[in-house]
Amino acid sequence: MRLTEGDLPGLYLVESPVHADARGSFARAWCRDTFRAAGLDFDPVQANLSTNTARHTLRGLHYQDPPYAEAKLVRCVAGRIWDVAVDLRPGPGYGRWQAVELSAGRANALFLPEGLAHGFLTLTPGAVVLYHMGAPHVPGQARGIRWDDPDLAVAWPAPPEVMSEADRTWPGLAERT
Repeated sequence: MRLTEGDLPGLYLVESPVHADARGSFARAWCRDTFRAAGLDFDPVQANLSTNTARHTLRGLHYQDPPYAEAKLVRCVAGRIWDVAVDLRPGPGYGRWQAVELSAGRANALFLPEGLAHGFLTLTPGAVVLYHMGAPHVPGQARGIRWDDPDLAVAWPAPPEVMSEADRTWPGLAERT
């Protein structure tokens, strides 16, 4: 397992070698020792599974503010997604974003530290996303930013065809409370 820091501080692309033979394949999904060696004290307390029927389903951009902020390890376990992280931490990186394609075939993942919003667009029908969370979801603490906020100008690979009403109506970055 290899962790490579992304363009946003604390954001890591996680690559796991895939070992394949006649039975199928095997790849490590998470390793506490590897994360700690990279200086990341991430101990998941919850795992979430998101199933997405249609191609171009959008989920996000979601986050929880402190004291409920969540670090997360996001992995696509079926299909492919365009995964996006947006920096909401005070400082010069505020509002910057980075995106990466995650796919089941590559067994890659994205680690997001606390303070980043997260969202994705499915690139295939039947995409399934597994999240390992560093803090539990707290009902009533969910927050979001509009996926198409011009202040962010995220380069989505296609317009969404399916999304929730909440994701359609989140405020922009400038209106964030």
